[in-house]
Amino acid sequence: MKKRTVYSTLEQKYQRIQKELMAGTLALVGVFLIGTAWYSLVERWSWQDAAYMTVITLATVGYGETHPLGNRGRLFTIALILMGVITIGYIVNRFTEAVIEGYFQENLRLRQRRLFMNSLSGHYIICGFSRTGRQIAKEFQAEGVLFVIIEKDLDSMQQAQQEGYTFYQGDATLDETLLRVGIERAICIVAALPSDAENLYTVLSAKTLNPSIRAIARASTEEAVQKLERGGADVVISPYITGGKRMAAAALRPQVMDFVEGVLTGADRQVYMEQLVLDPAVCPVVGLTLQKACLRAQTGALVLAIQRADGSVIGGPTGDTLLLPGDLLICMGTAEQLRSLNQIIEPINTKSRRRSQRK
Repeated sequence: MKKRTVYSTLEQKYQRIQKELMAGTLALVGVFLIGTAWYSLVERWSWQDAAYMTVITLATVGYGETHPLGNRGRLFTIALILMGVITIGYIVNRFTEAVIEGYFQENLRLRQRRLFMNSLSGHYIICGFSRTGRQIAKEFQAEGVLFVIIEKDLDSMQQAQQEGYTFYQGDATLDETLLRVGIERAICIVAALPSDAENLYTVLSAKTLNPSIRAIARASTEEAVQKLERGGADVVISPYITGGKRMAAAALRPQVMDFVEGVLTGADRQVYMEQLVLDPAVCPVVGLTLQKACLRAQTGALVLAIQRADGSVIGGPTGDTLLLPGDLLICMGTAEQLRSLNQIIEPINTKSRRRSQRK
């Protein structure tokens, strides 16, 4: 893995200006010390007189000599004036550039963004803001999901900024970049970079830094799908394979495909699909059958399938299907129906979410 530190282009520019301003200030201090030392050690003046003479010389205020100077002292004073003018001119030039380019305002925004990144928790990370990444961001935004985008292309970052997304400009394959967007506190990372190799590097880095994170990767070929799965990706999607399957389904079963498409995506949906996990510590329906749990009667939401803890799936469960600890329920309904179902299955988590929203 590469270990070098990666900063965004904006950060690099403002750090350069900051270093130049600091270098100019140190140079001015150095010139002051040289002048004070000369007048004190060579001209045999007191330290107070030497410092005063140096200040009025660098400030070019036009005051007279503190003590009479010989030719050597006057030549040094000329050199001191030149050094002071050059140093102060450099500082003024850098300061003017910083003001014109909005360094101070942008630096404040960068600090705020850095603090926001450090506060992220339970968020999603999108690596790459190409066509695939843009569509993912739109879906996340429609769902109200907290997410951050990683992209190293400046033009793509400007577009993400225009659309109001939270972003970080950097190389997603590097550990340092992932740490800066809170990879250790994220719950999911989506590697949507144009290169299969970059996606593989990203998945490997993410799984190393946060083994429990869910990793979803984009692949261009079937061979890349296998390698990404071996690299630790939980889900690998090939746009070409998936796109071909959906086009075939749209041709063979257009109405079904339109319905599924409307349920899964879009901001103006009326019917949603959701997945809920049965936690025996908080869920009161664990151990009951679907008929006794009365989930449909209480909420109106429909349980389409149940995935057991061992990975087996029960499609179209009947009323006699037993609800076991760790089951994952795939449900469909309106937003209000799914909200009511969530209050039954996860009552403690729902109350805590309400308290956090009120805060």
